[in-house]
Amino acid sequence: MANFIVGGIVLILIGAATAYIVKSRKSGVKCIGCPSGCGCSTHNGADGCDCHSRE
Repeated sequence: MANFIVGGIVLILIGAATAYIVKSRKSGVKCIGCPSGCGCSTHNGADGCDCHSRE
């Protein structure tokens, strides 16, 4: 019984993460993991935003 509960929780977490990624991509976000939303002043990775170099 405990295996089914743990499995259900894992499936819910994976589903929620997938839904978040799909929603973000549909809204036009280029770099989902970027904390500043690629609005940083330097896009060379010096302050953690490296999304424009991967396009």
